[in-house]
Amino acid sequence: MKAIRIHEDGGPEVLRYEDVDDPVPADGQVLVELRAASMNHLDVWIRKGLPSVPKPRILGADGAGVIAGTDERVVINPGIVENGRTHIIGETRDGTHAELIAVPRDYVHPIPGDLSFEEAAAFPLVFETAYRMLVTRARLQEGEWVLIWGIGGGVATAALAIAKALGANAIVTSSSDAKLEHARKLGADAVVNHETEDVVAVVKETTGGGAHVVVDDVGDATWKRTLDAARPDGRVVVCGATTGPNPPAALHRIWWKQLSILGSTMGTPDDFQGVYDLIAAGRVRPVVDSVFPLADARAAHERLEAGEQLGKIVLSIP
Repeated sequence: MKAIRIHEDGGPEVLRYEDVDDPVPADGQVLVELRAASMNHLDVWIRKGLPSVPKPRILGADGAGVIAGTDERVVINPGIVENGRTHIIGETRDGTHAELIAVPRDYVHPIPGDLSFEEAAAFPLVFETAYRMLVTRARLQEGEWVLIWGIGGGVATAALAIAKALGANAIVTSSSDAKLEHARKLGADAVVNHETEDVVAVVKETTGGGAHVVVDDVGDATWKRTLDAARPDGRVVVCGATTGPNPPAALHRIWWKQLSILGSTMGTPDDFQGVYDLIAAGRVRPVVDSVFPLADARAAHERLEAGEQLGKIVLSIP
């Protein structure tokens, strides 16, 4: 089969489109003929060696296709739980940026609703992550305000969709006015340019005192404003730190405002089922930014690293 593999850590130039032996399913696994696979920042981190993984390695957590020898259209849950620990496809094992993959049968699900292969490949990791953040950890309620940093990224875009499906109000940020305008079309109740406007002032005025929940996966660049923008007794939920993991502590803001700081990573099978049900019911829909052929994975990586996307970048697999 053809696949995108890395043999060393580095930039997009280390990605190789090459022939690889077909996977052979073990007991309890099925072979999936992939039709689409999406990009995640995880692919960029692994390519760079953060973390460094055994090589060669096929990247890619998310994928959709058909079970080999059938016409059953399926999507893969990339968070495989073994011995009480979640292992992400494409990190601890070969991933979906390939023509074929063998995965446990329990982690393969019918494509919900009328989603295309590209849309189905766009939702699992980021929607499962966002669902766990907002529903399982932050317990976002109908009518509450949620502040979402950096609309355009996969988790942020998924968080917006889930927040609106839950009946919450969403205010989103970006440095791109074009992305903010697009976010309004996706249902954002308010938008703010975090480079040219005072985010904290806009959030407090718009929400009447601050956000009940703040979704922050940015880190250094946003942490101080996150704590200022949260209302007293608010919840801050964190799943990453794309600008660095050592933000100004500002610990007094946490105790003065009695904030809850909630860590969240990926999700459980229950989290996947929760967001799967929302998609199947037509209450949320993945957003596809662009589609590249599998052979053009380097260009997809470059677009993701440049932060040009709004929604998911997807690889099409013939």
